Amino acid sequence: MRLWRKASGLLKDQNSLWLASLSKRTSFRNPEMEAAVIKATSHDEFTIDMKNVDRVYKWLHLSPSHLKSLIWSISLRMEKTRSWVIAIKVLMLMHGVYSSKIPAIQRIGRLPFDLSNFKDGHLDPSRIWGINAFIRAYFTYLDKKSSLLFTNLQERRNLQHLEHVNNDNNNNYYNVVIVERRYSMIQDLVLLQKLQFLLDMLLEIRPLCDTAIVPLILEAMDCVMIEVFDVYSRICNGIARILLRIYSAGKVEASMALRIVQKATIQGEELSFYFELCRSIGVKNAIECPRIEQIPDEDIKELEEIINGVSEKDVQMCKDIVVCEKTSDQNREEQNKLRTVITDDWEKFDEDLMQNDGVIKVAPRATNPFETCTNNVPSKPQELPDLISFL
Repeated sequence: MRLWRKASGLLKDQNSLWLASLSKRTSFRNPEMEAAVIKATSHDEFTIDMKNVDRVYKWLHLSPSHLKSLIWSISLRMEKTRSWVIAIKVLMLMHGVYSSKIPAIQRIGRLPFDLSNFKDGHLDPSRIWGINAFIRAYFTYLDKKSSLLFTNLQERRNLQHLEHVNNDNNNNYYNVVIVERRYSMIQDLVLLQKLQFLLDMLLEIRPLCDTAIVPLILEAMDCVMIEVFDVYSRICNGIARILLRIYSAGKVEASMALRIVQKATIQGEELSFYFELCRSIGVKNAIECPRIEQIPDEDIKELEEIINGVSEKDVQMCKDIVVCEKTSDQNREEQNKLRTVITDDWEKFDEDLMQNDGVIKVAPRATNPFETCTNNVPSKPQELPDLISFL
């Protein structure tokens, strides 16, 4: 039975290559690109044609204009197939496309094919259901990631337009500074929420039964593991930066940060179980995983204090300092207002008295559990190309 499937798949691939050779070259179609995609996503479930995978990526780096023909070739390849092997290879190929860091990638939007309800049409459903579920979860993640990249591109364009209008029409420098700082922090918090949402979807990509633990699935899991490292590392670094700036923010930002920190704590526990599962099924990139360190309780408590108004005085003092540092005129005015208090022992200034009344605290930097380990993660999982890089 397996030999028959292999022969049938080889025949289908040869027929697809013959049809691709007959196609005319247009702005969308490139016969050579179509042939490379067909070979890179062959029906062979035990090997991956790395030569043609590399050719596809080299074309993209050579010129972003090749992206159109690649999308067309992949869409044509997925139009009629019901093979789980082709589906997984196409997903891994697309995963690599997003690592190319070509700006045009952000304009793709939704993926040019739909595997949200994928079912293999050749094998017994009772034996293949785990692989079908894996493909659907993998597709859902990549489709959402592609959509978020497109949305972020639109938001950046709108922000650039808004900044241009503000620079032309708003002469109140101090208001602009405060608004930009507040908007920048909210942007960072929203980005962290999106990354946490993507991480939740990544953790759903796993074999759900023993029959789904096959070589091609394990190759795909190697790519997923690197993506997990990358996304979680970005989350930890983002939280660390937010905690350093949180005392210059308000209750709205603190509330968002608290939810993010609480979510990160939960995800840290889920990651530990996920890594253990990957190690148990033989995912190579999961053999040496870092220990997941939880966010200190002190950071969570300080965020709660800001929200409850306990540290409201410190927050206001930091905001005042941010504004005062922007102009030497205000600095001179503040200096003129200083009063000297004489005692029998020494002279005290209002600056010293202020330190006794309210000390400005600085939030400690959150520990990034992947700060030292991510550099040791292979950028090229076994024979696969570097498929992981989040824009």
